[in-house]
Amino acid sequence: MVAAPKSRVSRQTWQFTEDVRVQASATVVGPKEGKGPLASLFDKIYPDIYAGQKSWEKAERKLLEDAIQIALKKANLKEDQIDLLLAGDLLNQNITANFTAELLSIPTLGMYGACSTSMLTLANAAALVNSGFAERAIAACSSHNATAERQYRYPTEYGGQKPPSSQWTVTGAGAAVVGIGGNGPRLTYATIGKVVDMGMKDPLDMGSAMAPAAVSTMIAHFQDTGRQPQDYDLIVTGDLAGIGYPIAKEMLEKEGFNMDKVYNDCGLMVYSPEQEVFAGASGCASSAVVTYSYIMNQLQRGAMKRVLVCATGALLSPISYQQGEAIPCIAHAVAFEGGA
Repeated sequence: MVAAPKSRVSRQTWQFTEDVRVQASATVVGPKEGKGPLASLFDKIYPDIYAGQKSWEKAERKLLEDAIQIALKKANLKEDQIDLLLAGDLLNQNITANFTAELLSIPTLGMYGACSTSMLTLANAAALVNSGFAERAIAACSSHNATAERQYRYPTEYGGQKPPSSQWTVTGAGAAVVGIGGNGPRLTYATIGKVVDMGMKDPLDMGSAMAPAAVSTMIAHFQDTGRQPQDYDLIVTGDLAGIGYPIAKEMLEKEGFNMDKVYNDCGLMVYSPEQEVFAGASGCASSAVVTYSYIMNQLQRGAMKRVLVCATGALLSPISYQQGEAIPCIAHAVAFEGGA
């Protein structure tokens, strides 16, 4: 039997053996996010969801382009100094990421993991840098409330009534420059999730559907690395929000993992309770704007030493939902350690 490379811990978990770091990161958001508790940490806030563009889809493209450009500026780099852009979004055929990549002229790998795309792109960017296939890479993703509503549910203009289990898709984008060395937070492990289908069919209750996938990935991470929840200062899921968060916590505790004092969810961190966002935030940008602002800031300042981000995604499509299919879900986790 051929020995596994030292960077491969298991089927699901990779260890980054080189000094792979987030050398710079940036977040750009819309007006609702700009009134939330993390507003002071975002790099750019647009006062309207059109972001100065003629359509919501073009606005989302602008958010993603801005996040990438700001991250490049923070890293003091130009587009031609980036070997790969790994990017994704929620729209059909990754159209936001692809149109943005055309403007930047960077070799691109489009990636889709629904709302888990933030850590899917980051894990793969880190793996490519760790292995030497790229010197520097950018991981990025975006979502937009109105574009997601138009594609997956009802157009915003329709004004359809929603149940309390619904979530509010974040209008925003996040980007991270990944390379060897520097003084940014270090990426240590990535755990790639398995698709989990619990037979749920309600597209207005994503939290319940995604919770088992998040639990599956976190348990795999703990078992593969030998770590316990208390080895982290903070563990966040991507967008389980008010419905899925307590489900995931209870499931983990039944498996012997005490999540007290360390566990939160990005879907509960983007907005204030009085902002009327139903169960909380969702979308690719939910975990991206929290990770690439608040979490990077905490690690950089030394306020936190270790953080685990487990981004969650519901892999439904308008076609699968209309045909009555259940909603398969997935979660990908990346572990960070504080900067220099």
